[in-house]
Amino acid sequence: MSASLATVAYLGAAILFILSLGGLSNPETSRRGNLFGMVGMALAVLATVFGPRVGAGGIAWIVIALVIGGGIGLYAAKVVKMTQMPELVALMHSLVGLAACLVGFASYVDTSIQLAGAEKIIHEVEIYVGILIGAVTFSGSLVAFGKLNGRIGGKPLLLPGRHWLNLVALLVVIWFGRQFLAAHDVQAGMLPLIVMTVIALLFGVHMVMAIGGADMPVVVSMLNSYSGWAAAATGFMLSNDLLIVTGALVGSSGAILSYIMCQAMNRNFISVIAGGFGSGAPKSGDAAAAEPQGEVTPITASETAELLREAKSVIIVPGYGMAVAQAQHTVNEIVRTLRDKGVQVRFAIHPVAGRMPGHMNVLLAEAKVPYDIVMEMDEINEDFPDTDVAMVIGANDIVNPAAQDDPTSPIAGMPVLEVWKAKTSIVMKRSMASGYAGVDNPLFYKENNRMLFGDAKKMLDEVLGALKG
Repeated sequence: MSASLATVAYLGAAILFILSLGGLSNPETSRRGNLFGMVGMALAVLATVFGPRVGAGGIAWIVIALVIGGGIGLYAAKVVKMTQMPELVALMHSLVGLAACLVGFASYVDTSIQLAGAEKIIHEVEIYVGILIGAVTFSGSLVAFGKLNGRIGGKPLLLPGRHWLNLVALLVVIWFGRQFLAAHDVQAGMLPLIVMTVIALLFGVHMVMAIGGADMPVVVSMLNSYSGWAAAATGFMLSNDLLIVTGALVGSSGAILSYIMCQAMNRNFISVIAGGFGSGAPKSGDAAAAEPQGEVTPITASETAELLREAKSVIIVPGYGMAVAQAQHTVNEIVRTLRDKGVQVRFAIHPVAGRMPGHMNVLLAEAKVPYDIVMEMDEINEDFPDTDVAMVIGANDIVNPAAQDDPTSPIAGMPVLEVWKAKTSIVMKRSMASGYAGVDNPLFYKENNRMLFGDAKKMLDEVLGALKG
């Protein structure tokens, strides 16, 4: 393939990636967006493999790598459950960071690259910054993976003087960067490069460990942005325009999504990095606040079915509990049954419901829930006072009235779904345990609230049976 043809293929792939991002902005066009992305990636890979920069002897190795990597990806896609998607995404982000690090070191020791003067300095800056971003992304994503799958606790690790530690680490990285640029050969520059990499790896671990469990959706989005910038840095190192464009698209879209997520949680991005939200346990002085503050009113599955049958309007709020129980298909059956009976049913999706952006939307789409009844928080929050039944399935923090009523609450000011304003709210939970933020929920004790305890899938099956019966 000639250089001009490869350039045209790269341009086509870049356009397809932009169309992909546009398609993914709406549930109804998301399938088309995914298709654009896959075609664009296939075009980019083919243009690279058969392009002028890859010799005939290298194609065989690339094909072997593609078969191995593609096989692993295909296996993961088949065996990973939808509830495990957040940690899979975090793991994929770590691989992008690792690739940036490996490419950076390979570019530095590549003797075929002969540069001098300003070009040499620019290339070395690209290598240094690329490895820095890649290392932070790699280690931070691995910690996020551990937190999301439960191997690492959600409680933030807040070291004494952690901000000063970060500042010192930054100054050391800058100083070693100066030493790296001043090195006269590869051997002399390797030491500062390795030291910087170790510091970046430790910073990635420290940064994500300091972030509480309730902020993990923002962390996933943030790491997505980091992986994009790492890819862009790799593109600069390899002089690959498509990789630069693609990385910039992912990095900027991830940054915008992180900003939107922070707004949805009434959080400042810097405060998310600083950590502390979602400690998993209250402070000693606030121990009483985490204890149940009233009496709850339990309800049975048959009584729940009766309330739903008599209702004219129902709003369902899905949460991570629905994902864990894999109850989305049963929920869809209940929705179809109610709609056949003339009941208006809609879903209310909080921006940070689940463990990653769009987690609930993906689950509902998998169950073939109609897109037009899946509403965002801002679209539906004002409708709760006119709703007969608000049904919360495995959500907690996103329906906590303490965010509005208690200025001392850790989630004070966070926009929430106002389910307690419905005539009757039903909360499905396994127990009275607090949510991911470790905060008690006053919703449970309100007079118009009912608690349906048990596994979400089992309870919803009973509700469905009662509705059909």
